[in-house]
Amino acid sequence: MHSPSILVLAAGLGSRYGGIKQMDPVGPHGEFVLDYSVFDAWRAGFRKAVLVIREELEEPLREHFAGKMDGKMQVDYVCQRLDDLPAPFVCPSSRQKPWGTGHAIWSARHALKGRFAVINADDFYGAQSYQILSKFLSSSDCEQDTYAMVAYRLANTLSEHGAVSRGICRVDEQGFLQDVVERTSIEPTERGARYKDESGNWQPLTGEEPASLNLWGFADGLFAQMELLFKQFLKNHGQEEKSEFFIPSVVDSLIKAGQCRTKVLNTPEHWFGMTHASDREIVVERIAKLTAEGVYPQRLWS
Repeated sequence: MHSPSILVLAAGLGSRYGGIKQMDPVGPHGEFVLDYSVFDAWRAGFRKAVLVIREELEEPLREHFAGKMDGKMQVDYVCQRLDDLPAPFVCPSSRQKPWGTGHAIWSARHALKGRFAVINADDFYGAQSYQILSKFLSSSDCEQDTYAMVAYRLANTLSEHGAVSRGICRVDEQGFLQDVVERTSIEPTERGARYKDESGNWQPLTGEEPASLNLWGFADGLFAQMELLFKQFLKNHGQEEKSEFFIPSVVDSLIKAGQCRTKVLNTPEHWFGMTHASDREIVVERIAKLTAEGVYPQRLWS
């Protein structure tokens, strides 16, 4: 069996962050969050990384990774282009916003074979999360139509510097995902957490809910399934300037149609990431602490 690959979604615009957060140095020698993610994936058994990026990021990212992972991890690059659409659809001339995480994954359809994980470039998922997902993707439980999602305890995913959006998961008795409901403006409280509903009213959460952070495990059969759903999305929303095709919606549609099962894999890890510019300081502090504790070497690939 081939080693699984890892697909890194690194084309985001970082509007809330106010800059190119996927290339903001946070490690002791200028490492990005992305460096630690790829390093954790390599230690967990992944041997190929595909980075979905914007065209203007390709040269600086190639320079950043040049020679670092030779003989350890193959790194390929895919540009997410607005005009990369299934026939007969054409991108509206007024469109500037990327088509979303679902389209980012579909953009890599020619670069991936077999089983693969999906991550966000600016999220720090923790080493155990990659180990849990790698074990599943390398096991006989991972059939062509059986996918996986790594779930975090909601309280372990919240930011101290502002509200976040999270996919709150419902899981059946066998441990398979039933659906993911996107909740916005989630913030911690003394009793757990709260979010704003569609009417703008605060609703309570316990903080124990399983939450999705876009850490998925798939097989390459997803691309054909995704293309059909993307065509339907473009038919209904393709002329809207800011509409987005999100991966949780894709998985939800496939589950409801009986076309896949998605195993929920729980992780004990704590998330941290670069949602807001003010998050950077705590990311730097946590990585410094993990390095001091020996979880990561001072120089990742030396």
